[in-house]
Amino acid sequence: MTTAAHPLVTRARLLADGLLAPNAERVDQEGVPATHIEAVRRSGLLGLSAPKEYGGAAAPAAVARETAEILAGACCSTWFVQTQHHTPVKLLAASDRPVRERLLRPLASGELLAGIAFAHVRAFPRVPVRAVPERGGWRFDGTVPWYTGWGLNDVMLLAGVTDEAEVVFAFAEAREQPGLRPSPPMRLAALTAARTVSLRLDGLWLPGEAVVQRTPHERFEVLDRPRNTNASPAVFGVAYAALALLDGVPEAADTARALRGRLDDVRERAYALWDHPVPHARVEERLALKTRSYDLMRTATTAAIVAGGGRSLDLGSRAQRLAREGMFLLVQGQTAEVRRAHLGHLAG
Repeated sequence: MTTAAHPLVTRARLLADGLLAPNAERVDQEGVPATHIEAVRRSGLLGLSAPKEYGGAAAPAAVARETAEILAGACCSTWFVQTQHHTPVKLLAASDRPVRERLLRPLASGELLAGIAFAHVRAFPRVPVRAVPERGGWRFDGTVPWYTGWGLNDVMLLAGVTDEAEVVFAFAEAREQPGLRPSPPMRLAALTAARTVSLRLDGLWLPGEAVVQRTPHERFEVLDRPRNTNASPAVFGVAYAALALLDGVPEAADTARALRGRLDDVRERAYALWDHPVPHARVEERLALKTRSYDLMRTATTAAIVAGGGRSLDLGSRAQRLAREGMFLLVQGQTAEVRRAHLGHLAG
């Protein structure tokens, strides 16, 4: 850990140690409560990447990574709900459209929490959600397969693809409304607590001023690629949390020490590539480090289960929760490129 002096890292640790980690097993079974989101709002972490002139912290990327590690290692479900917020903030910060002035400040301050509904765009040329210009705005039809934070988020960043292969990003209220109907909450093997639903869009109309960006799909792929080829800070967070469990088991000390050294090495190399001045450079190396981080997370969580013995089978076991969260992170944000690289790595 390298950015402990930054106040947001300190706040993340206080939040993790005082609230998230002590309640993580209960949250895993019952769902992320609104009180957790209120605590995240008060911490200032929702403005982590927002411009200072809009009330944000404009924190360096290293701070964003470390806070993500801390939150994910403490309660992956809460981390996953709040992490959706940062992409809409960054998109607004880079936009010159009117929606920036309407939403960036309340999102940066934590007055509003945003979710994202655009992962389906990565399925192109299949188009799960179509966007069509209509009455000075845009009509959206189709199905958003995954939307996290339903009932907690205030707004969502929605994307659809036009017949001309242009991706249209627009903001909508995160509530049931004409043209937008959520499914019942999904029951998942991990992170059911994050309140994930699918969204059925049947003529959802949004005004033109709700649009934050329009971009050719080819351009979207270029910008999206670094987000998925880099190793995830959440993976390191869960792995370190599992190793912390081993620290309390005398016979596991050597295992914890060996794994921590390997994890530190992969983390350092992966984050150096995060900070590379060319985001699309050395993709094969990025993917190799990403799959190696998966290996180490899986090994660390397995070791925690082994060290816990039969107690690890209890749904209240921290080791088991971390293992299930690790399973989720193996596929979170997965693209075809990442899947091929991971499967190839597993094949040896």
